[in-house]
Formats: sequence, structure tokens, C-alpha cells
Amino acid sequence: MYELLTVVTSEEEDDDGLGWQERALCAQTDPEAFFPEKGGSTREAKKVCTSCEVRSECLDYALAHDERFGIWGGLSERERRKLKKRAV
Repeated sequence: MYELLTVVTSEEEDDDGLGWQERALCAQTDPEAFFPEKGGSTREAKKVCTSCEVRSECLDYALAHDERFGIWGGLSERERRKLKKRAV
């Protein structure tokens, strides 16, 4: 009937490695910009990423979790694929 809700503290989130998401600028903007339709512009999302303090954590997360859609760490899916190919 009633579910017990667990409150996760910032310290616990940092232990999970996802505490950076709270500081991400994209969390404070329109998420639609980060997931444009095929052929849509990525300019606005990338502009937000340029001044984001957690850009590298975001990109690391996307690469580690093989994120296939959206702008992560200032890179599109195509740009992330190229980056991965160069690393191999």
C-alpha cells in the first residue's frame, strides 16, 4: 500500500558517480535542445556545454554507458563514435 521512499543524499550520489548531474547546466535548461530531431541543430546544446563545469564527467559517462542519443559532454552521437574509434 505505502512505499517507503529512500532519500538519497548528495554524498551518496557522489558515491554512485552521478553527483555531477546536479551541477550540470543542461539540468537547468530545456532538455529538448539536447535531443534534437534527426537533422536538427545541436548548436544551442553545445553552447550550453561549453561553459558547463561538469562537461568532462558528462562525456565520460556517455562514453562508458554507450549513450546513443543526444548531446553529452558537448559532443553529438556521431562525434562520440569518432572519438571512440580514435581511442581504439
